[in-house]
Amino acid sequence: MQYQPKQSQQFFSYFAHNYLTSTRITSLYYGHDLQDFLARPFNSFAKLSQQYFNVAALPLSHTKWDNVTRAQMSVFERMTHHYLKPKWDLKDFVNAQGQTIHIEPENIIKKDFCTLVHFQKYHEGHKVNHHRQPVVLIVAPYSGHYATLLRDTVQRSVVEHDIYITDWVNARDVPIYKGQFNFDSYVQYLLDFLIYLDRPVHIIAVCQPAVPVLALSALLAQDNSPYQPQSITLMGGPIDTRYTPTEVNKFARAKSIDWFYENIVGHVPYYHRGSLRPVVPGFILLAGFIHLNLEKHLNAPYSLFEMLVKGDKNSAEAHAKFYNEYRAVLDLPAEYYMDSVQMVFKEFLLPRGKMKIWGNKVDLKAITKTALMTVEGERDDISGPGQTYAAHNLCSNLTDDMKHHYCQQGVGHYGVFNGHRWRDHIYPQVAAFIKAHNK
Repeated sequence: MQYQPKQSQQFFSYFAHNYLTSTRITSLYYGHDLQDFLARPFNSFAKLSQQYFNVAALPLSHTKWDNVTRAQMSVFERMTHHYLKPKWDLKDFVNAQGQTIHIEPENIIKKDFCTLVHFQKYHEGHKVNHHRQPVVLIVAPYSGHYATLLRDTVQRSVVEHDIYITDWVNARDVPIYKGQFNFDSYVQYLLDFLIYLDRPVHIIAVCQPAVPVLALSALLAQDNSPYQPQSITLMGGPIDTRYTPTEVNKFARAKSIDWFYENIVGHVPYYHRGSLRPVVPGFILLAGFIHLNLEKHLNAPYSLFEMLVKGDKNSAEAHAKFYNEYRAVLDLPAEYYMDSVQMVFKEFLLPRGKMKIWGNKVDLKAITKTALMTVEGERDDISGPGQTYAAHNLCSNLTDDMKHHYCQQGVGHYGVFNGHRWRDHIYPQVAAFIKAHNK
């Protein structure tokens, strides 16, 4: 099974057709980078100022005025900070045998647009044998944030499972001669990873990849492939966005595909490795994320200032940790983004039985050997309740004992895979489901 590019979607014809329509966003891209460059001296000044006001020997040290000034400099530093891809920084844990286990991410496969990362466990410098643990491939969303957004997902899962994750690459760093990356390419990457693992695998798909993971499972079932996953867990994914449509869904339906080309697609500036590649810039995506909870994010600097003045270090550190992740964004390949908008949010191809991958029609009724679990959040404002559950009705030939649904009360989209409700309530459900279908 191999992806063959469609002639109408060849990369260079796509590039030539859309280059002139994206000049405005391309100009914004240069302007954004210039702003970031000009802010760096001010950021350095803010860092030095914080160090200066932390000197205990200063006459005004530990006074209210000193505390307020340090808080102001800290907030200013955050506002002018250049947010890069965060590190995994997973915490050690103690296993059932009382051993302290260290976790180290290791790059297993490096492809143009994605790296397959394995979380290797070590005890006293020696690798821990994973063979008795279920193999789990976590498919991270390729929708603007780095895979490290799922740090909490990995941290909780890695204790009992042998974890791999898709670490998607910033498209601005992929040279244009590497060609395009579209929806079919995404599915092909997932298949390549399953072939590489070549053993029974359970897949957890968080948000956007729920659709390509479910489609791939159907294609593998249609071919009676040996690489069919033992189970797939779809978490907050847009399987059928006609159910309880959110503001994100309504926006995607209301705007024409030409509007998206003209208003969010630009070309990578010449000084990046992916120069001239058509992308949806990360700063455009971040602006969209912020707009969903505009008041909260606009008030965030003042909230941080209050925490620092009060001396609430724990809250300030948690605030900084969240925004280090939230504001670190990557560019998406434009053709992949447009495929997703058209296929998932505008035409609903998968639930309508109209989706084709590599020219092959996707038949979800073919899935009979891969167990299916869906997880939703009661307050999810990105993938509304019912959108992920729709997979159960579509996979109509799965028996009841092969299907499970769980809806977590009181959580929004990010709470499905992050936070104490994920750790204490959702994960135990997922772990039990994987254990029940691990052969």
